Amino acid sequence: MSRVVVVTGVPGAGKSTVVQEALKQLKAQDVEYEFMNYGDVMLELMREREGVADRDEMRKVPTGSYREIQREAGKRIARAAQRKFVLVDTHCLIKKPEGYYPGLPRWVIEELNPESIVIIEATPEEVARRRTKDTTRRRDKELLDEVVEHQLLNRATATAYATLTGATVRIIHNRDGKLSKAVKEMVEVLR
Repeated sequence: MSRVVVVTGVPGAGKSTVVQEALKQLKAQDVEYEFMNYGDVMLELMREREGVADRDEMRKVPTGSYREIQREAGKRIARAAQRKFVLVDTHCLIKKPEGYYPGLPRWVIEELNPESIVIIEATPEEVARRRTKDTTRRRDKELLDEVVEHQLLNRATATAYATLTGATVRIIHNRDGKLSKAVKEMVEVLR
């Protein structure tokens, strides 16, 4: 019964929008996944253990504590996947002050053992525009070159995760005005 699909993308790629629309379509076809946002699970644990107020503060938690909480979040999600299909919304890499940190280090990705890893991408210009419009978050500003770098590193990281678990990797382009195409591709992966 256990089935885990990981969906990832840089902030502003439209990952959450694509996922939510795909899940609506699948539910209408009697295919149900439990949606779990890895960051939300981590935030819950960080609030308890580190006094973190919001998701934007999570990047600043010292790496040692961050790793422990990351491991516990992975275990919680893996337990849920024993009962039902789970779609995990997360990041391949988190840009921390020390540099890029894997969102799903070996001990987490092996615990989750995903069947598929989906990367949602958009052009750097689209990402920058979407981030500017999102007033609900306090995101660090990134130059377009940094968005390109982050997306390339996400591809490499997703491939490394797949090597550890045997998962497939699929890249879905979520271009402005083409949401329905991206959603259709996401539904294909999840069906």
